[in-house]
Amino acid sequence: MRTAVSTLSIFAQSGRSGLLITAVLALLSTGCVTYRFGAASMFRTGIRTVHVPIVRNDTFRHDLGIRLTEAITNEIENRTPYKVTGDPNADSTLTCRVSHQTKQVLSEADTDDPRALNAVVAIRSSWVSREGELLMQNSVVPSDEISINFAQESRFVPEAGQSVGLATQTAIEQLASSIVSQMELRW
Repeated sequence: MRTAVSTLSIFAQSGRSGLLITAVLALLSTGCVTYRFGAASMFRTGIRTVHVPIVRNDTFRHDLGIRLTEAITNEIENRTPYKVTGDPNADSTLTCRVSHQTKQVLSEADTDDPRALNAVVAIRSSWVSREGELLMQNSVVPSDEISINFAQESRFVPEAGQSVGLATQTAIEQLASSIVSQMELRW
C-alpha cells in the first residue's frame, strides 16, 4: 500500500494528477476480490467438511478397509482445505469399497518360485454433497455412474526381502492419493 501511495504522490507532484490518480485509485479499490489463487483455487468453495465412513471390504484381507480409510483421511487432511469429520451430516460424504485384491506373479525362478510379483488393489469410490450432487466424476471417460473405479498395483520381490504387506500398503497410499486428486476441480 505504501508503494501505491508514494507512486500516487509522485504522479501528483509531476502534474499528471487528473486521469492517472483516478486510474490508480480505481485499481486499488477494486483489487482481485473474486480471483482465487494458490491451492485453494483447486477445490470447491461450498464444501468445508467431508465424512469418510470406514471403507467397505469385499475381499478376504480383513484389514484393507481400515488401512485405506486411514490413508484417505490423511491425504484429505494434508492436501486439501477440507476437514474430515465423523458426522454423517457433513457437507459431503466420500464412500469407498474395496472390490478386489490379489497378487500377480510377474516372473518365476527355475524352481517355479515367484521372483517378482504385483500386489493389486481395486476400489470403487463416490463423493456426494449433502444435497446429493456428484462431486467426483471420471475425468477420462465421463459417464453417468455414481462411483469411479480405481486400481493400483505395486511390485515386490520376495527374494530381496520385500513383502506383500508392504507392497499392499504402497498400493493403498497411491490409491488414496489418486482419490484425493479426483477431488480437485476440473479446469
